[in-house]
Amino acid sequence: MNLRLMSMYLGIVALLVGASMSLSLPWAFPVFGQVSSVEWRGLFGLVTTMVIAAACGGLLICLGRRHQGRLYRKEALAIVGLSWLLSSALGALPFLLSGTQTEPSTLMPPHDALFESVSGFTGTGATVLNDLEDPRLVPRCILFWRSETHFLGGLGILVLFVAILGRGTSGKSLMRAEMPGPNKDTPHARIQHAAWSFAGIYVGLNLVLSTLLMVEGMSLFDALCHSFGTIATGGFSTYNASVGHFSSPVIEMTITLFMFVACINFTLLYYVVLWKPLMLLQDAEFRVYAAILSVAVLSVAGFALANHDFGSFWEAVRFSAFNVTSVMTNTGFVTRDFDEWNQFARGVLFLLMFVGGCAGSTSCSIKVIRYILLWKILKLEIEKSHHPNVVRSLRIQGKVVDDPRIAEVVLSYFGFVLLIFFLGWLCLLAFEPDSRWLADGMDENAKFIDCASGVAATLNGVGPGLGTFGATENFSSFTVASKFVFMALMLLGRLELIPIVVLFLPAFWRSD
Repeated sequence: MNLRLMSMYLGIVALLVGASMSLSLPWAFPVFGQVSSVEWRGLFGLVTTMVIAAACGGLLICLGRRHQGRLYRKEALAIVGLSWLLSSALGALPFLLSGTQTEPSTLMPPHDALFESVSGFTGTGATVLNDLEDPRLVPRCILFWRSETHFLGGLGILVLFVAILGRGTSGKSLMRAEMPGPNKDTPHARIQHAAWSFAGIYVGLNLVLSTLLMVEGMSLFDALCHSFGTIATGGFSTYNASVGHFSSPVIEMTITLFMFVACINFTLLYYVVLWKPLMLLQDAEFRVYAAILSVAVLSVAGFALANHDFGSFWEAVRFSAFNVTSVMTNTGFVTRDFDEWNQFARGVLFLLMFVGGCAGSTSCSIKVIRYILLWKILKLEIEKSHHPNVVRSLRIQGKVVDDPRIAEVVLSYFGFVLLIFFLGWLCLLAFEPDSRWLADGMDENAKFIDCASGVAATLNGVGPGLGTFGATENFSSFTVASKFVFMALMLLGRLELIPIVVLFLPAFWRSD
């Protein structure tokens, strides 16, 4: 393991995270319209953290300045996992140093600050803050930093890192380790060129959405924060009622459209930019993704009308489209408390948490392409059961999948997700007292479903779940042990398990 080389890369990541905090500084001044006087607490928190990040980055770069050798996949995996841990730790400092409060007269403890940071960088959107709208509790510049963590984590810190600095074959290793999902081939031979393309599309979507939201009535502050949360499929809002605060069908439909777009493979979006939209329509994963979402929206709306959950067809479609899209894309914005919907709708939302968007997008969760591959693998296995001598290749869009291990990899991933889900669920059942549910007047059996939805919401990067983890609730009242379980689940889900798990294997750190 080339520790010096890893140290240099981690040092650069620390410097980039610290430098990015400068974008949150302007919102501490009255001239930008968010505060009536200078937010000295927020300024102190951000500036002090920038100094700490610079010192940390400088030290790590100095330790790695005499590195030798290339960056191989093993080091790339370690850098990706450690970068997210380092970024989350640095991202938590502004909350602590600014005196951010989870509720009046209650300073945010270190574990809550780390929770908020991990949730932001991983695009989960789960929060421990009880009141986002009071600047005395959460300074406006810190609230902007909270949303900015979505922007940094959305496409991946290291993808932006490769785009800015470029590292040749080293960059290729980093991008392969960082980009979520079983990615398609990039449209460029040069990996840095591909990273620039993805970063450009990502930034462009944020700018377009911010402009539209401002035209539709949002302030610049709110437009940027909600754009970060939408394109990164994160879900942090600047209001306690999330997007429901605006009560605007136009804003809701705009955000719904961009949540849908953000979960399309960025390679396909690149072809759309090149005026080749047929590449998008011909893609099997995109078609299945759009079909699943459409069926889910119509089903939830239909059952909601049948159960009189909404007053009209338009209202059913409006709220179903937004909230179903938000859950499936793992964004987590809400406009209606879907925990009050009928059991069928809640069941659909729970299942959609495990779907996600397309590979190579900002979405978390399992991804549609893996379900397509699983279906084809199962079909081949069923055929072999009654035609054992028939040999067929696994095909996607008529093309043979070259990787001979693809079936093993896909099935292993599903098994790994299932194992992590059950372990997380058992941990919550152990760490959370039954009295929490009994005190709220619920049957203690509700704990089983609520804890399962909490694990699903954090492992898949959704944010809100069901019951005590629902759309109108937050994670502030859970035990410290449970919050660390949630943080582990958020990191595992965002990095698709392996880059985090390998960090805890002693054999991984042994020199070859």
